[in-house]
Parts: sequence; C-alpha cells; structure tokens
Amino acid sequence: MIQLPLSKLSNVGTTIFSQMTQLANENEAVNLSQGFPDFMPDSELLDHVTHFIQKGFNQYAPLGGMMPLKEEIARKIENSHQAVYHPDTEITVTAGGTQAIFTAIATFVKKDDEVIIFEPAYDCYEPTVELFGGIVKRFEMKAPDYEIDWNAVKNLVSDTTKMIILNNPNNPSGKILKENDLQELISIVKDTHILILSDEVYENIVFDGKQHLSICKYPELKERSLLVASFGKLFHVTGWKTGYCAAPKNLTDEFRKVHQFNVFCVNTPIQLALAEYMKNDEHYKQLNSFFQEKRDFMRNGLSGTSFGLLDCEGTYFQALTYDKISDKNDFDFASELTINHKVASVPFSSFYKNKRNDHVIRLCFAKKQETLEKAIENLSKL
Repeated sequence: MIQLPLSKLSNVGTTIFSQMTQLANENEAVNLSQGFPDFMPDSELLDHVTHFIQKGFNQYAPLGGMMPLKEEIARKIENSHQAVYHPDTEITVTAGGTQAIFTAIATFVKKDDEVIIFEPAYDCYEPTVELFGGIVKRFEMKAPDYEIDWNAVKNLVSDTTKMIILNNPNNPSGKILKENDLQELISIVKDTHILILSDEVYENIVFDGKQHLSICKYPELKERSLLVASFGKLFHVTGWKTGYCAAPKNLTDEFRKVHQFNVFCVNTPIQLALAEYMKNDEHYKQLNSFFQEKRDFMRNGLSGTSFGLLDCEGTYFQALTYDKISDKNDFDFASELTINHKVASVPFSSFYKNKRNDHVIRLCFAKKQETLEKAIENLSKL
C-alpha cells in the first residue's frame, strides 16, 4: 500500500469540547462542558427566519454579507463602543466567530511570522497559526488571577511578530481586560506593524457593572485590529454559525480575498432575520443581567461545597478549583466527574500547550434552571 502523506495538522486530535460532550452523552451526565445553551432562542427571532425563508430569500448572499445586517452591526458597535465602521467596506459577515478567526490568520500570517497568544487560550488559535507556517509565542496566565505581565509580553515581541491574538472576555478564565491592559498594549504595538486579532465573542456577557473595553474604543488599536464577534453567543443560536469581522478597509479588503475562497458567503435568511431582530437594542442589552442571574445561581449553589470559585467577570463559564477534593490531574478529574458524578466539565490544561495543571475545571452555566439545579445537586455530593 502506498504511504500517503500526513496532513499539516497530523498531531492535532479531536477538540476537548467534543471529547467531553461525547463522554457526557455516553454516561448520561449533565453536560456543562461545551459552551452552548440548552434552551430555545426567542420565538420572535425564529419567526423572522421563517418569514424570510418563505419570502424567497434563499439564494447566495453578497460576499461581505447582507447590507441590512451589516448596517445593524455598525450601529451596534457605534452605540456600544463609540467606534465607526463603514458597513459596506469594513464589516464582513462570517460563518461564525471561528471562521472569522481562521480567515484573519490565513490572510495575514505567513511562514515564520510570530504570533503572540495568551494562555489559557481558545483552542483554534494555535493550530491555525501553525497551519499557515507561523510560530506561536505564548504568555501563560496563571491561576487564580489570570493577570497579564505586560513586561513579559513585551519581551516576546520581535522583528518578526506579525500578530497578537486577544480573547476578551477570556474563555475559559472569565477575566476581562482593564484600562491599564489596553494602555500597555498600545505602548507595545505603537510604531510597529503588528496586527491585533481581537476575539470578543462574549462582549455582551460582562458582570457586576463592569465594562467591556473593546479594542475598537482605542483609535491607536482600531487602525491595526480585526475585531471578531458572534451571534451564536449574542442570541443563543450557536448552531447558526453566524458572526462577523470588523476592521479598517485596508484590512477588510485583504480579509475578503481569503473569505471568498473559504465560505464565500453566509446563510441569507439567517442574516436578514438577525438584522430585523437587532433593530430592538433590548434584545442584547439585557444579556448581562440574564447571564449574571445564572452565574450567581451557580456560584451560590456551589458556595458550600469543597470547590473553590474563581472570579467570573464575563463569558458564561465558571472556573472551579478542586484541590481540596482530589490531587488528580484535571483531565482525569474531569473524566471521573463525568463518569461517577454525572457532570461534564472541561479541564483547564486543555487550554495550555504544556498541559499546565492548576487543578482547575470549567463549567458552562448557559443552561436551563433545571439543568443547573441537577448539576449543583450532583456536585454538592463531593
């Protein structure tokens, strides 16, 4: 038999999210591992989709996206962050946030370009950089605070640094960037050609009156940044795989050259339904309070257990320490938790290249009340 060549990602396996979801299904466990809601989206939004399908909007959309949706995105960004993007030339609708991230990296990262990421990191960043021949340089944020030492980040910068990837609010830690973080970033990238890829898919899920500081609020950063967001997180429709990338025209022009050969365009009736639904700002302005109730319910329910509750400033993930319960590594503990105690989580080590083990797991609280109640009941027995 002919020995066929391996793929460029031959060392990459199935994502931890798929692994833990499969384990949850096999053991009939409460699945708090993968980040998706188990409740229905607003019926009004579903009605809009039906309307546009029945009205015949079922063919290809334009390359950059349907104009009504791009106009609503531009309006939302300006209202939220006082930043202006031209809907026609600076906003591109994508097949989810991950496709936008993949396309941005594919567009700008060449062989031997260096890309700085912050761990714990969402798992699509590193493989995509490596797929296009880039070199990943990592800054490790550590439990329990997951703070960034910007002097250390500055030392990672070299003449071949092409891009810095941010995730704010951060999945999985739930931490958000503060004013001093953005000012430090400005000081690092000024007078350089470094691009910023800012993954802000949880921008509307920030708690306790804190403010999400988008990359686009800062003109010195906006001019060099590709901002990525997701309607899946915004409106509880992760399966619709719809997001967007906002960037200055010179970056968007290049981004679309790759986008057109990746997916070309995105689901037409879904785009129009989202545009119609976004005309009412309250549909997303209430998201912070909606998820804060769920976060607080989970935290209150687990406060009397042996788990340690780390800060959760944003996202719909709660990080827990379990060192008072077990000295097992986090993957083994998460597996045991799924099999024996019927609650599936994600081990933090999967977000680090070196599989750093701080005895921390991640739980998703974007779930129905009864789902959270069952999970808390099971976890309280440990």
